[in-house]
Amino acid sequence: MNSLRKTSLAAGVFYLLTFVSIPTLALYSSVRAPNFVVGPGPDTPVFVGAVLEMVVALAGIGTAVALYPVVKRQGPARALGFVASRPLEAAGLTAGIATLLSIVTLRQAGVGASALVLSQALVAQYSWMFHLSGSFIPIVNAVLLGSLLYQSRLVPRWLPVLGFIGAALLLAAWFAVLFGLIGAVSAPSGVAALTIAAWEFSLGVYLTFWGFKPSPITADM
Repeated sequence: MNSLRKTSLAAGVFYLLTFVSIPTLALYSSVRAPNFVVGPGPDTPVFVGAVLEMVVALAGIGTAVALYPVVKRQGPARALGFVASRPLEAAGLTAGIATLLSIVTLRQAGVGASALVLSQALVAQYSWMFHLSGSFIPIVNAVLLGSLLYQSRLVPRWLPVLGFIGAALLLAAWFAVLFGLIGAVSAPSGVAALTIAAWEFSLGVYLTFWGFKPSPITADM
């Protein structure tokens, strides 16, 4: 296995690891309930979800670090932008985790009904942090990395095209949610999220099992 294949394998595995947080949709359902802070818990699902999201945050950074030495040959500025956007996404995810863990801390401290408003505010903050870091930044990522992969032909062109479609759909849904035209949990939002997820998952699978296609930018690597 040469260094280029190792690079594609690492990037692919990191991309696949970003999907381990899917169970958080269910794991966070209790902590996001209005009366969680005055109830009996449970706390364990929140802790498990926090660990999974931290894995996602770190794996997201890993995708950019792994791909940078290759894609910078096609476009240094865009490659650097991709490296910068991934930590920004990770920071938003980490801040969101901290808000939910704060609710757990309040419940364990037994603050009672006096913390109801604060806990609901923290849940709202988590929702908006996720809307920014988990919905908007992936649009930026898809455009930056997708354009690099499309031009370099390191992967089949249908892959970045899928990313462009997902980015367009997610951008439209993002603004629709922002202005209250649709709900954050709705059919249009779900279609947009699934399309961008299909792009990232397909890219992860391709890089893991097939690696980069021959390209002029990797001829001397």
